[in-house]
Amino acid sequence: MKSIGVVVLTLNAEKHLMHCLTPFLHSALKPKILVVDSSSTDQTVNIAKNLGVEVLSISRDTFNHGETRELARRHLKTEIVVMVTPDAYAANSDLLEKLVTPIQSGQASIAYARQIPHLGAGFFEAFPRAFNYPPISEVRCIADLRTYGSHTFFCSDSCAAYLNQALDQIQGFKHVILGEDTLATAELLKLGHKIAYVADAQVYHSHCYSLRQEFSRYFDTGLMRKQYEGILSSAVSDQVRGQRFAKEMLKQLLGQRPWMLPYALMHLFVKWGGYQLGQRSLHAPLWWKKLLSSQKYYWEKKASS
Repeated sequence: MKSIGVVVLTLNAEKHLMHCLTPFLHSALKPKILVVDSSSTDQTVNIAKNLGVEVLSISRDTFNHGETRELARRHLKTEIVVMVTPDAYAANSDLLEKLVTPIQSGQASIAYARQIPHLGAGFFEAFPRAFNYPPISEVRCIADLRTYGSHTFFCSDSCAAYLNQALDQIQGFKHVILGEDTLATAELLKLGHKIAYVADAQVYHSHCYSLRQEFSRYFDTGLMRKQYEGILSSAVSDQVRGQRFAKEMLKQLLGQRPWMLPYALMHLFVKWGGYQLGQRSLHAPLWWKKLLSSQKYYWEKKASS
């Protein structure tokens, strides 16, 4: 049985931490749990310490989606590392056991959980979860690029497990604006590793984003994918899956909630526009990227370095 570590990255997460940590604290697998806190000003650190969890505090300006996770996994030194965001709540008590099974058995080097929307989530939060996280588990490898395109590399560090020995082969998580999970998955699959989607391991995780927030998130995604297009390239265009997403969303609304179609079209256009602009902004001035990005601190750090 491989040793397991759980990493939770926090910033003012006092309302989430108890919900997030409980299944790991009670797990029969007895994982080492590490909270990496970016100088919270609420009770996050005190809650974590009172739960008996190790806390590593960092300054906010040093946080990076990739590098901070890399710092955490190297600190834990376990054979398997599980990345979790504090707003991902376990939907089943044996979440950890189910999530790491494909790695423990040697079936895969990466495994990620099924995300289902929080109770009361609206259509535009719930539909992407249903589309991206179906009820059937699967294992993907590099040969699946012809079938799935870049979705072959899909993974989410909201709740994902990695074989540390495999991550060592790619020098771990990279310094990125976001998408460290997808980038690591692409690198590992190209080395012959496999990723397991574990539909039985479920977490409640969804967000209600404004159109502005959606634009900025997709701007960042487009920029990151352009920056690493050599690694993330596939035999099938990203637009194929995007078109299927749009068609299924509009079809569902047409049959069930036709009055929401105008907003849905605007919603899709905003995401598409953000992604396309991000793809074309890799070499744009820093002020431009900061203006449009959801990760302002990332560009502030770039400007000061």
